[in-house]
Amino acid sequence: MMAGFGHTTRKHPRSRGRAGSRSGPDRASLGIIGLICAIAGFFVLGIVLGPVAVVCGWLAMGRRWTGTQSVPALVALVLGAIDTLLAIVWLASATGSAAGGLF
Repeated sequence: MMAGFGHTTRKHPRSRGRAGSRSGPDRASLGIIGLICAIAGFFVLGIVLGPVAVVCGWLAMGRRWTGTQSVPALVALVLGAIDTLLAIVWLASATGSAAGGLF
């Protein structure tokens, strides 16, 4: 017995069908992933994990500033930006002191 093309989505009430489906994690998961990356970025690899946290937070917010946002998404966005800024400042100071010592 073969299933019809349109009958597979009826088994899963949370699925949206072909028109509204998207692959990847949902917004709540992206917010939590971004928050974890932002917190970890303060300790290791802030130059990498900071931008990842910003992107995850932005996608979790639905790529817009208006409307209702989840708290983890907003915190991930802000902490990710701080991670990135601190990593850039640290790299610039490390490069500046190394270059300043040569001359």
